[in-house]
Order: sequence, then C-alpha cells, then structure tokens
Amino acid sequence: MERVSLTDREPAEAADGVHLALLAGTDSMNVQHFEIEPGAVVEEHSHPHEQTGYICSGELTFLVGGDDRDGRTEIVCGPGDSYAIPGDQPHAAENRSDEVVRGVDIFSPPRKDPSWRGE
Repeated sequence: MERVSLTDREPAEAADGVHLALLAGTDSMNVQHFEIEPGAVVEEHSHPHEQTGYICSGELTFLVGGDDRDGRTEIVCGPGDSYAIPGDQPHAAENRSDEVVRGVDIFSPPRKDPSWRGE
C-alpha cells in the first residue's frame, strides 16, 4: 500500500492559476489533486487517459467536445459532483466563480506529469 499526503507534494502550476499535485498511484491508475483559481482556464486538450474526478469545493465549468467554443457542451460541476471523461475526448475547464476550485482527478492509465508535458 502507498500513502501520499498532499502536504508531501509540491504542486506544479500547469497553467496560470492551475495547480496540480500527483498523489498515490498504481500501475493502472493514479490520483491528482487540483486547485484552480478564480478566472483560471484549462485550455482544450485531450489525452489517452480515462479521467474521473470529484469537486470538493468551488464550481468548475467543463467545455466538452465540439470543434469550437460555440460547438462545445458546457457542464457545471460543484461541491459533491463527480464526473467522467473518456480517453481522447477533447475538453477544457474554466473557473468562472470567485472561489478557488479544489478537487481530485483519477487517471487510468496513470499520468506521469501533472504539468501536461511529457504524457
């Protein structure tokens, strides 16, 4: 068994106002903590990993699918909401609120780099 505390990790700033910290993991999945500051944007991206997550506090707007901003579906997740994003599905996220969003993501297979570089 592996135990990893958030206090043991130094978060990486993957984008302006987006802080990620890799936590415990196995050969088939891992956990990542995130904090997204008010006004911060996670630009559209995709990855082969399946991604599930849970919002602990704040409100995060996901933009999923579509070829442009107008063609994307907006899904708002708040405290207590979970979500699932299939591998290779284009998605983005925005914190449109005045509160920091905090939550966790689980990736399968595990992501190795929280900054989205070197997938």
